[in-house]
Amino acid sequence: MPVSFFAAISRMKYINRWALMRNAREESLSEHSCEVAVIVHALCVIGNARFGKNYNAERAAVLALYHDAPEIITGDMPTPVKYLNPQIREAYKKVEEGAEEKLLSTLPDDLRGAFRPLLFADDPADAALLPLIKAADKLSALIKCLEEDRSGNREFDSARISTENALTELAANVPEAAVFVEECLPAYGRTLDDLFRPE
Repeated sequence: MPVSFFAAISRMKYINRWALMRNAREESLSEHSCEVAVIVHALCVIGNARFGKNYNAERAAVLALYHDAPEIITGDMPTPVKYLNPQIREAYKKVEEGAEEKLLSTLPDDLRGAFRPLLFADDPADAALLPLIKAADKLSALIKCLEEDRSGNREFDSARISTENALTELAANVPEAAVFVEECLPAYGRTLDDLFRPE
């Protein structure tokens, strides 16, 4: 029987995010996961270089690639619905766990041990990385909101404000995110030519 796990993961490119909102440009789950992986890698490098941390940047990037994998099965649950009340959040958590188990079941037994911690993110050794992945996820959302705003789409205004507020709260425990916002985020509004033009 063929191993279907990787074909299922490949389907992230078909899952669109921000489904309840008008998008100037649609964003796939695959794009988002890649961006979160790049950002969390950067946050780890910043933490190691500037805050004396010892983060495993490569491990964080791989965890980030899989952080929304259950959405291959569940689809992207809009944030206002997911966090409407504790009962919905708890029920959705169970749905996500079921989706993670379903994905894991598509692997041969001898590979499951390597992928379980990537899907469930429950390895105690990875605990220090999870807040950075959450911050990277929020930074990716903020980048999307800013891109939509630059295209003239006001649909994302309230999402931008709530994401900025969430990042402000996270910054107390993830100072690397504040560094990213200050030093890296402004470049996201520049053209390709401007990105490579000498200062």
